[in-house]
This record gives sequence, structure tokens and C-alpha cells, in this order.
Amino acid sequence: MSGVKKLRGVLGVKWRKQVVEPAAPAAQLRSGEVHPFGMLGEYVPLRNGETRLYRAVREAVPVLDAAVCKLIRLTGGVTASCGDKTAERELANFLRSVPVGRGQFGINAFLDCYLDSMLVCGRAIGEIVPAVGGRDIAALLCGRPEQIEIREGEDPLRFTICGPDEWGRMTELPYQDLLLFTPFQPEADSPYGVSMMRSLPFLTDILMKIYHTVGINWERCGNVRFAVTCRDGGNGQAAERSRQLAGEWSRTMEDTRNGSVRDFVAVGDVDIKVIGGDAPILDSQVPVRQILEQVVAKTGIPPFMLGLNWSSTERMSSQQADLLTTEITAIRRSLTPVVERIFRLWLRMHGYCCGFQAVWDDINLQDEVEEARAALYREQARKLRIENDAAEKR
Repeated sequence: MSGVKKLRGVLGVKWRKQVVEPAAPAAQLRSGEVHPFGMLGEYVPLRNGETRLYRAVREAVPVLDAAVCKLIRLTGGVTASCGDKTAERELANFLRSVPVGRGQFGINAFLDCYLDSMLVCGRAIGEIVPAVGGRDIAALLCGRPEQIEIREGEDPLRFTICGPDEWGRMTELPYQDLLLFTPFQPEADSPYGVSMMRSLPFLTDILMKIYHTVGINWERCGNVRFAVTCRDGGNGQAAERSRQLAGEWSRTMEDTRNGSVRDFVAVGDVDIKVIGGDAPILDSQVPVRQILEQVVAKTGIPPFMLGLNWSSTERMSSQQADLLTTEITAIRRSLTPVVERIFRLWLRMHGYCCGFQAVWDDINLQDEVEEARAALYREQARKLRIENDAAEKR
């Protein structure tokens, strides 16, 4: 052992224990300063899981909420036209008074809720509740689309609607003929349909960041912070003067919050600045408009109907009216099979075998003055035609 020590002394080697520098601790906490709809930035398409996301998108952007409500109103109501007038009157009375849950009555109230779910969630589920004895329909109810699953059969024409049982397992619902299911614009690889808001979470997340930042900036402008700097001039009394200035400044600001006016007087070189006062507020008009243009284009509704006056005129053009009419007609085509199933079941329950047809309310998007002017022109043309015919006969 002594030989080893001598060898170390001869070689001049200093043996020291290696000191391992501790790794810098990783930050475990993150700032929670995000907008209230933070889940929009964590969008992962998972079918049933995205239903909550789409409802958050609608709640976050008032333009989307207004667009859904306007599409529902513009779709209008529906009535039945039957070959048997007695059956038509009785069916009309049923459609006007059938309970649809939550204190509402009538098939139009049912279709409003059904269409709302179809547009927002991409699919809608409803149920026809038969009365005791199976001779009448007791109610029409809407279900929650995120609580069902679709199991496709051996061929594309067959599918089964499944729901949770008492143990929470997804099983086939017993009375498939009484269930109403409508997917909105379904794709070839999925039977669930596509929400109208599928392509909007990314844009909505950006829009919420802009709005949240605007709110923070205006809060900064309304609740300003001050930086008071005192220079002692080399006499070594900076600490004492800073304590006096801090106390006087605190009393001044407290009196200001209470509604009183108190002047602040200081002696020496004192500089008072507003913290962040030189930072300008970014103009958000251009980026917000660019995002809203994409959102409005997805809804298919003219901007002025959503309160956005982007053009020089607020009158709907004939092209916009035609496009919106086409959108509403497409929505009605999706709802017509559901309406016809209700009509058919009620008529068969009451022993009617007559034919029937779903009649939707007329779509009227034109200005009343323009319609009156068009009617005047038609009558003037008719009058001239009659006069010309009479003149030719002479």
C-alpha cells in the first residue's frame, strides 16, 4: 500500500473523487393563462370524443351558434298531404300535438332538436315511443348521439344501433324499427356522418387566442401598473426615500380607488412610468376577418345574415338566395326519410293505407318590395298582352 502512495507521489497524480454536477430540474408547472376553450388546441378526432369538441366550438364562436340556429329556422316546418282527407286531418292534429319531451309539443319542435344534433354532432338519433297497446304514438324523443354505436351488418344495407345496458356494456337495442338515425353527409368508410364543424377546431383555436389576448391587453390598459424610480443623487439615502415614496404612493392609489383625489408630491429626481404603456395593442381586425371568412364559408349562410357587414350593400343577391335555398333543400332531403317513417307508422297504426307525402314550408328569402315590384311587372305585361290581343282581333 505504501508503494502505491510513493508511486502516486512520484508521478504527481492527484486522485480526487469525481463530482457529478446535478442535472437542472425540469419545470413541472406550466402557466395556466389560456383561453377558456383550451381543448380546441388539443383536437384529436376520435368520433364519439369529438362531440364535446364540436359543442365547445359552437359555444366559443357566436357566429357558428347563430348559423346553426338560422339553418334550423330556415329549414322550416313540415306537414303531411294524404290521399284520404280524413287521415290528413287526423295526422295533422297528431303532428301538431305529439309530445317531444321537455315541455315541447309538435313534430317541428322534434325536428329542431333532431336537426341541431345532426348539424353539430354529424348524426342524430331519435325514438318513436308507442302508446300502450301499440295503436298510437305516445311521443317522439331525441337521444344523445355520443351514447350510441353503429354496428354494420353483412352488407352495406344493414346496420344495428347499439346502446349501453344497465352494466354499461354496448348491446343491441331491442326495438330497431322504432329508432330514427340520420348521419349528416356520411363518408364511405364511416357510418357516423360528418359534423358541419369538422374543419373548424384549428381556426377556432387561433380565434380564441386572439380574443383572449385582446381581453388581456385591454385589462392592462384599464388596470395599469406604475414603476416609480427614485435617484438619491449620491447622498446615500435611497433606501429611506424609497420607503417614504412607496408609502405615499400606496396611500395615493388607495384614495384613488375609493373615489378621492390625492396628489403625489416628491422631492428629488423621481421618475414615474406606466409599466407596458409603450407597448401598442395589435390590430386584430384583419386576422379575425380572415378567420371568420373561412368559418362563414363553411356554414353556407351570407355574412350579413350573421351580423357581418363586409360588403357595401346588405341586400341579398339572387345568387346568394339560390345558394342558400340549395343548402336548405339538401338538409330537407336528409330529414325527409325520418319524417316519412313517422307518417307511415302513424297511418298504419290507425288503419289507413292511403298514400302520403311530406310537404315542407315554402322557402322565402326574397325582399317583399322586390316581390311586389315583380308582381306589378307581371300584371302590366298581362294587361299589355290582353290589349294587344284585342287590337289584333279588330
